[in-house]
Amino acid sequence: MLSLKLPQQLRIDQVPQVFHEQGILFGYRHPQSSATACVLSLFQMTNETLNIWTHLLPFWFFVWRFVTALCVTDIQNDSYSWPMLVYMGTSCVYPLVSSCAHTFSSMSRNARHICYFLDYGAVNLFSLGSAIAYSAYTFPDALVRTTFHDCYVALAALNTMVSTGLSCYSRFLEIQKPRLCKVLRVLAFAYPYAWDSLPIFYRLLLPPGESAQNEATPYHQKHVLLTLLASFLYSAHLPERLAPGRFDYIGHSHQLFHVCVILATHLQMEAILLDKTLRRGWLLASSRPPSLPQMAGALLLCAVFSLGNIGYFSAALYRVPDPEPHKKET
Repeated sequence: MLSLKLPQQLRIDQVPQVFHEQGILFGYRHPQSSATACVLSLFQMTNETLNIWTHLLPFWFFVWRFVTALCVTDIQNDSYSWPMLVYMGTSCVYPLVSSCAHTFSSMSRNARHICYFLDYGAVNLFSLGSAIAYSAYTFPDALVRTTFHDCYVALAALNTMVSTGLSCYSRFLEIQKPRLCKVLRVLAFAYPYAWDSLPIFYRLLLPPGESAQNEATPYHQKHVLLTLLASFLYSAHLPERLAPGRFDYIGHSHQLFHVCVILATHLQMEAILLDKTLRRGWLLASSRPPSLPQMAGALLLCAVFSLGNIGYFSAALYRVPDPEPHKKET
């Protein structure tokens, strides 16, 4: 009878420092795992298992939503729906890439960095997809067809490219300057989100105009609150920092961060769909939605630049000396 031996798990003192997670003491995978061992670890409780599944399962949910939207949309003639489809497509990409990054990040030190380089690129591409949908459907009445509106997607694309480079660079500081690394990484994701959310902040804090006073507002509020909670969990490493070893497998901050991010994306999607439906008449009469060349150009430019960034930093990994030469991988 065929039997598979599940990969061995290690303690924090048995893996190189680059694999360490603050407050997580047990459940580490071998730092030179094979691809097969990484896949098998999906069915074994390690400190990464729920990180993988909390994005892999939602990926299929978002794919279902995307396919459903495609089936009810006249893609060739309904240009009003194109920004929504772009957004829903990018919302499928980042959970898949993130789950793959967590799955294969234990293959080697360099593989870990490269996996998360790709993860950062996917998250930033989703940020651009959000900006495209916001530009088309969620802008408050007073900001529609202003200079800010005209420049909004272009600057979101620039933010995406800069953020990918900054977040990738931060990984080179993990060992020697961990605090600076954390500050740069949080900043790399916080400022594109802040830029993308300016129309939402306006709608929540100021009179948004008649067409923007609708049932989408509570969803926007919950999305912002969940995103702020996710940012706090990512930065604070709670609760595992207060009780090291107690939340190694279930309940540590990165798992909670993943859950909050997925819920926030779901609420964001519902809010955008409501705005798209409820404001259709006013927006078609008053706004200029991003054209197909604009959207395709922004996405293509960001994808090429991000992949170039990832390639550059991946090559740099092999030029930079190992910061832990004294510590062998078990």
